[in-house]
Amino acid sequence: MAVGQVLLVLLAASTVSATKDLLLNVCMDAKHHKSKPGPEGLLHGQCSPWKDNACCTANTSSEAHRDQSYLYSFNWNHCGVMPPKCKRHFIQDTCLYECSPNLGPWIDKADSSWRRERILHVPLCKEDCEEWWEDCKDSVTCKENWHKGWNWATGTNRCPWGSMCRPFSHVFPQPADLCEKIWSNSYKYTTEHRGSGRCIQMWFDPAQGNPNVLVAKHYAWKKRSSPARMKNATPAETGKAVCALPWPALVPLPLALLMLP
Repeated sequence: MAVGQVLLVLLAASTVSATKDLLLNVCMDAKHHKSKPGPEGLLHGQCSPWKDNACCTANTSSEAHRDQSYLYSFNWNHCGVMPPKCKRHFIQDTCLYECSPNLGPWIDKADSSWRRERILHVPLCKEDCEEWWEDCKDSVTCKENWHKGWNWATGTNRCPWGSMCRPFSHVFPQPADLCEKIWSNSYKYTTEHRGSGRCIQMWFDPAQGNPNVLVAKHYAWKKRSSPARMKNATPAETGKAVCALPWPALVPLPLALLMLP
């Protein structure tokens, strides 16, 4: 039992060190993301808060503001013109997705031809989600999940045959419905507030710094220290962790074992 405890302590220390760079200040492996974050002084419009450290290029940030841009050929106006007060939230959502280097704890594998990774269950601040819903509740759409199920016959998304355009408030009765369902659970509605350090902000004042840096650190720590993660580790994963132990951890291991009663 004591030997196992020593190994567990060393494995935990190694895991924290080995996974740090995998969860913090990273870009996902997706269609338009850079391989690693860095300064982008010319980010456009609503994407500019990320200019000091971004996963997007200036061109991507500009395209994020356009209707049916080359990014995904997505048509926001599939049920008539989307009001500007609503569209600005979708632009901000796109900027966060394309530009943020602070989504590492929620990056997941994606089964898709156009990206290898996606985000899943990002805890969105209460204000961001509720303001998004409030400004879009009178806009119109024909689908609940915008990730799939469109008619792409013309090269851009159109409503599926037989679907009806309805107000957002009917398709998404509550703010959580909008934030969680529209992009296949990319976001998770929370009751955490902006500035709490426990939720990701789509909107922030760059003059005050990027609050999502600390949020990512908090959830990265939780993910690394989760007992469930250690409990569910496979023998192969455990073996990899042992192989990954740094020399400072391996050198005292024999001595530690000899000192056990």
